[in-house]
Amino acid sequence: MSIELPALPYADDALAPHISAETISFHYGKHHAAYVNNLNGMLEDGDDRSLEQIIEGADGALFNNAAQVWNHTFYWNSMSPDGGGEPGGELGDAIAGAFGSFDSFRTEFTQAAMTQFGSGWAWLVDDGSGLSIMKTANADLPMVHSAKAVLTIDVWEHAYYIDYRNARPTYVATFLDSLVNWDHAALAFSA
Repeated sequence: MSIELPALPYADDALAPHISAETISFHYGKHHAAYVNNLNGMLEDGDDRSLEQIIEGADGALFNNAAQVWNHTFYWNSMSPDGGGEPGGELGDAIAGAFGSFDSFRTEFTQAAMTQFGSGWAWLVDDGSGLSIMKTANADLPMVHSAKAVLTIDVWEHAYYIDYRNARPTYVATFLDSLVNWDHAALAFSA
């Protein structure tokens, strides 16, 4: 079994004007696809492990490529053309309980995204004792730290440079204001 490049949950141009079709073309069509191709090149014929099973037992290049396939897939699902705003329901209540308010969550999440030096990710996670913010470098991801991913933003420059150049703060604010997919986050939270 080979690992497939999952289809985007929306059209290439659906996140415009916030994320352009050109960014999607490079980020999904080249970067994400390269991780899938590299990973498949490292797997032996007949390897029928799931992506999560590969990640759990991997290190080095195998881990990096498998984890980046997982991270990017989760990232694409963390956005929606109709996204942004504040979550309601159980997730909204859990965020208010964990952070005191949505505004406090937003401040902490933004701080994590802004202070991740170089390439990496900011995450909203359930660490087993409740919701918290985590940031990871490179291909690192919550599952190897016994945490469940709820939401992520990719802060590698290729995620935003075409559209925002070096203005990471504008990209992060736009993600929260206009792109974040709270429906997907709520499903991840309740899973």
